[in-house]
Amino acid sequence: MKKNLILTACLLVLMGGLALLAGCAKKQTVSATSTPSQQQTASEQGAGPSDTWAKDRGSDILEASEAQPQKPQQAAILQDLIRDINFDYDSSAIRPDAREILQANAALLMKHRFSSVTIEGHCDERGTAEYNLALGQRRADETKSYLVNLGIKESVIKTVSYGEERPLDPASNEEAWAKNRRAHFVVHP
Repeated sequence: MKKNLILTACLLVLMGGLALLAGCAKKQTVSATSTPSQQQTASEQGAGPSDTWAKDRGSDILEASEAQPQKPQQAAILQDLIRDINFDYDSSAIRPDAREILQANAALLMKHRFSSVTIEGHCDERGTAEYNLALGQRRADETKSYLVNLGIKESVIKTVSYGEERPLDPASNEEAWAKNRRAHFVVHP
């Protein structure tokens, strides 16, 4: 009985993987109801660098998965495409390089369905725990405000601060601290 369950589970995982690979092979999906102008490629429409980045990162995988009703799988793919942004030391101001990332993130979020997104504010280990919690919250709030200004509904964005508690890189040097000063995105299906 136990062997049958294990064999069935393995078979389901294998079939799911094959279905995912079959869906990934699609390069472009065109709906039967789309007009010729909607079928233009991103290059014909004059796509900007953020659109190119999203396409390079596999937005065609998301298009293929839209036909499937599996929201958690689509959210997981979207989670992989959404990029974190970084901040300067002791600052919650959105940097110019982060603006481009947020524009690409906003385009992905507007294009694909999700129930909500949580923006986590993080800091490096310098400063008190209380100060870093407050700074992390300011970073998350600034990021949320920027996305709302780009057209994302405020009601679907939640913010939380983890301060210095969840470092991306545990080392104690400038390179690690730069990685840890970030806003991280968690997409919920």
